Amino acid sequence: MILTVGGIKGGSGKTSVATGVAVMLARLGRQVLLVDADEQQTSMDFSMMREAAGVEPMITTVALHDTAVRTEVRKMLDRYDDIVIDTGGRDTTSQRAALTISDFLLVPFVPGSFDVWTCEKVDKLVGECAAINEGLHAFSFLNRADHQGADNSESAEILSEMEHVTFWDDVRLGVRKAFRSAGGKGLAVCEWKGENRKGDSKAEEEFQVLFDRICGIAIIDRKEVA
Repeated sequence: MILTVGGIKGGSGKTSVATGVAVMLARLGRQVLLVDADEQQTSMDFSMMREAAGVEPMITTVALHDTAVRTEVRKMLDRYDDIVIDTGGRDTTSQRAALTISDFLLVPFVPGSFDVWTCEKVDKLVGECAAINEGLHAFSFLNRADHQGADNSESAEILSEMEHVTFWDDVRLGVRKAFRSAGGKGLAVCEWKGENRKGDSKAEEEFQVLFDRICGIAIIDRKEVA
């Protein structure tokens, strides 16, 4: 599976999603490559922190940009079960190159923000790339969502109208410190325990729903977590 986490607006939590998914795939015993296609290289920082802390499983991570995303990933397809590509928050050559070879695209949207109003541009981008890559399937969901209020439902209605991107109305990641704290230590939220050593069960449950959705579309067998 080649899965890209993308979009054209920064600050929507793409890196948190990409790194979390990569870790959970690796914990299933799968060979995973994380590709950092964002010039900020936050995924690279995540992996270096993880390696420095000696956290297993390690996540093999490489930085690729522009057309190298397509050419180099193709060369490594036989070495990995899954390749997760983290792209920047703009319509870049790197993101377009990723979408020409990806099986799936995940687009997180922050409700009640300018992020949602980029949906038409995202939809157009996906349509253009799908004309080249007929096997591309795109999905969106709410990330950093408020715990209550009208923003969630209003944003969901807008995102549901996209032509080329299917909205997952059952996936919703809330505004939770656990996601930020875990990523800052090179951990997925399911690995982070926090000061109370209990973690954040709600954050784990929310991310598990997203991960289960990914496993479903990719037809990944669930094994006991390493």
